[in-house]
Amino acid sequence: MEEIVLVSLGAFFAAALTVPAGFGLSTILTPLVLFLLPVHEAVAVVAVVHCAHNAGKYFALKEAVDFEAFRRYGIWLVGGSVIGALLQNQVPNDPLLLLVGIFLVILPILTISEKWTGYRIPESNDRLGGFGSGFMGGLSGHQGALRAMFLTRRLPDKMAYAATASVLALCVDLSRIPVYLFFRTEEISDEMTLIVVLVISALLGVRVGKKWLQSLKSSHIHNMVMFGIICSGIFYIFEALN
Repeated sequence: MEEIVLVSLGAFFAAALTVPAGFGLSTILTPLVLFLLPVHEAVAVVAVVHCAHNAGKYFALKEAVDFEAFRRYGIWLVGGSVIGALLQNQVPNDPLLLLVGIFLVILPILTISEKWTGYRIPESNDRLGGFGSGFMGGLSGHQGALRAMFLTRRLPDKMAYAATASVLALCVDLSRIPVYLFFRTEEISDEMTLIVVLVISALLGVRVGKKWLQSLKSSHIHNMVMFGIICSGIFYIFEALN
């Protein structure tokens, strides 16, 4: 019971932080749920929470959605998500953790290097970014950091970015969750109490996060979440190797 309370508190604060950042709920929440569940079940449970969180963000920020960006990324996100979710069921626990850990450590470094070099990802690569984000979302649940590399450059307005990111993430969640349910129906249904508690925590976090979005600089939150991503990646690598 104590573990569930701690994880639900983590879900609340993660949900609040990731409204202005536009990503990071799965990255912060999945390591916490891994203390309770095996990796495949943890990814599936967090996916349901992630879906509810993004639906809440969409309804809170829907007036700011940039539908042009949504059309540019959406179909590629969904295609990548379904393929990633199908492969997720085939990858054993430790290789999956190791793969995700390496990805989460390398990606922030690439983001920093772009700031150093001034290189801007061409808009012609947006489809690749959308597919890659969806694929990693389906495979591991960690979709937002890669999407942010592409989306933040197209949507400098923080409200438009947060709102559009929520819709794109929701598309990934709605496409990958049925795949998880098909392969792991019993395991997911056994964790309904945990799912309900985490969903309530995440939705409450959305209300706080919207206030933070209006009052805080999103770049500060973005950097905090990037730091959390690196820490999560190191944790996954350590768990996979030990």
